[in-house]
Amino acid sequence: MAEDRTDGKPADGTESHDPDFPEAFLSFMRQGWRDTGLPVGPRPEVPHHAKRRAALSAAFPGETLVIPTGTEKVRANDTDHPFRPGSDFAYLTGDHDPDSVLVLRPNGSGHDATLYMRPRSSRETDEFFRSRHGELWVGRRHTLAEKSTELGLATEDLSALDRALARMAPGRTRVLRGFDQRVDAAVRPWDGSREEGQPGRDRELAITIAELKLVKDEWEVAQLQEAVDATVRGFEDVARVLPADRGVSERLLEGIFALRARHDGNDVGYSSIVGGGEHATILHWVHNHGATRPGELLLMDMGVENRNLYTADVTRVLPVDGRFTPLQRQVYDAVYAAQQAGIDAIRPGVGFREVHLTSMRVLAEALKDLGLLPVSVDEAMDPASTVYRRWTLHGTSHMLGIDVHDCANARKEKYRDGALGEGYVLTVEPGLYFQPEDELVPEELRGIGVRIEDDILVTATGSVNLSAGLPRRSDEVETWLAEQREAGPRLPG
Repeated sequence: MAEDRTDGKPADGTESHDPDFPEAFLSFMRQGWRDTGLPVGPRPEVPHHAKRRAALSAAFPGETLVIPTGTEKVRANDTDHPFRPGSDFAYLTGDHDPDSVLVLRPNGSGHDATLYMRPRSSRETDEFFRSRHGELWVGRRHTLAEKSTELGLATEDLSALDRALARMAPGRTRVLRGFDQRVDAAVRPWDGSREEGQPGRDRELAITIAELKLVKDEWEVAQLQEAVDATVRGFEDVARVLPADRGVSERLLEGIFALRARHDGNDVGYSSIVGGGEHATILHWVHNHGATRPGELLLMDMGVENRNLYTADVTRVLPVDGRFTPLQRQVYDAVYAAQQAGIDAIRPGVGFREVHLTSMRVLAEALKDLGLLPVSVDEAMDPASTVYRRWTLHGTSHMLGIDVHDCANARKEKYRDGALGEGYVLTVEPGLYFQPEDELVPEELRGIGVRIEDDILVTATGSVNLSAGLPRRSDEVETWLAEQREAGPRLPG
């Protein structure tokens, strides 16, 4: 596609702080380069991505489908965030490079798939050493043929996409929009043919992909288990450096886990939550600029994203000095009981909401025992009330997969209001949070936050806890923490 710049920067990809390029230097740089190929072969996951494209093809016979991965996003001035491919695109292709676009064209019996991509820097221009996309800046990109071999897809130069989009029939083309401004701009004229208030053409495409993701096949379950196993190691790493007798920075612990995530996977699957003391009561505490304190609890919600972009999502709460106080244990055990009740309820055919309500009733009963509920448990559980949520706020579960909140575009009747099916993977993560400013709870409870979260696979007869490698019961957590501290720090390897 066109490389015209709209940000006022030079079209050759240089920056304001770059030195000038005298002709003698340019001439010298164009000489003496050996051309080498990459030793590529078909990736083992190619059949799985082909199967998903076939399922998507069957849902839209006779229609052209356009799925971009997205572009690099500016972090500050001329620095970009690390690129992470669009989840729907990665789910269908396995490609991790920016700017690429998957196009599925009908062929009478299904669809032909073509990947439009930015090929390696040509030595026929100066891009390979002048442009920030050039391989002397970012490393060797694949040729079209190399990428085709790896992914089992036909490939075309990205520069040909403009012409391809122009040839597509608006009424028979669906585009997953909002991921690539260039693609959005190319199809914007089609919007005028829609009636006022009609949803975009991509809505049904997004829904279909999300609902295909609900059922994880054997390969996907293995990817999730790999991510979970790395996450278990990351929690062990953190426990091994967590002092019992003094405080340390939440960011130190965040960084220890991030080291494991980068070493054993692609990265963290989401911003790690590391909350000591009252920070544990803030549901999405990602500042992590506090410190642990002996006698307080430490809540850590963290997950490794593996190299195929499947992520774990696990939360554990540790007593910093190694032992829960009686009150901390009472709160922790209530959350554990709620989580176990939710896990026990999981099996095919059970409503997604039922898992939540099962866990919430246990929490409501615990809140009643603590003298906090202003009404009976039944009244608190009434949909017209739900006053118990003052101390728990969030839902118990969400789907998990190539996104930490997977299948987000699925219809309510298939997800939130639907029934669980074999192959679904969901979290179970009830919590109790007593804010330090909450005058409706006793002072001794204020600042205590507990959430326990595990990743659960729905099987034909029930469920399997993929994250069972981390203990959950309060006494087991204390024993595990002592064992990790005794083992001492380790480097990934």
